[in-house]
Amino acid sequence: MTYPLACVLVLGCVCGCSTKKYVRNQTAPVIQQTNELDDKTAANNRSLQDLDKRTGTGIANAQSSADSAQQSATGASTVANQAQQSAQDAVHRAGSLSSVVANLDTYSKVDDISLNFAFNKAELNRSAKAQLDELGQRLGSQRSYILQLTGGTDSVGSATYNYELSDKRADAVVQYLASRYGVPAHRFYLIGLGKDKAVASNNTAAGRALNRRVEVQLLSNQTSADATSNSSTGTAAGHP
Repeated sequence: MTYPLACVLVLGCVCGCSTKKYVRNQTAPVIQQTNELDDKTAANNRSLQDLDKRTGTGIANAQSSADSAQQSATGASTVANQAQQSAQDAVHRAGSLSSVVANLDTYSKVDDISLNFAFNKAELNRSAKAQLDELGQRLGSQRSYILQLTGGTDSVGSATYNYELSDKRADAVVQYLASRYGVPAHRFYLIGLGKDKAVASNNTAAGRALNRRVEVQLLSNQTSADATSNSSTGTAAGHP
């Protein structure tokens, strides 16, 4: 009885070990394949995440480019509108200037003065202010007039600098008459000629002093305006 039982136990142990080994041999490849499948799945998920990220970045970049293009188009439209407005303003100024030039033949010189300036200066001296005060007082009773201002310099310095200096001298006269005597801007017509139109020789100090100047001419078509007014009055008086 003892021997057969021992044999059975031994046989059972051997069979159990064999079965476990068989199971391990059979399941090991499955487990390995499962692990490989998990790795591939994880890799695919990472690839999808990267693709989503790249896609999102691409969309954002495309939207940014579209916004930039829209801003550029809006800016270009604004510049075009400004250019058109500037062109219209230029046409308007040209028309106004043509109208003034067409009427210049009806103006005659009423008075003229010459204002001198210190070397390389654009400030009015006492003598120049006194002359402008006398002119300003006359303008109060003057109608239909314009003031033609021509700025000049001596021959010292570059042409560009002298043009700017002659402009500043004419501007000083405009500012004085406008602020002191209320002369409106449309009454002034000014130009800076620099050293181009000398009134005296630049070879002497006295001549150069005379060239540092602003010539002011008072022009009026008051006689024509009065004649037009009288004609209109007479025509009106002829009606019952």
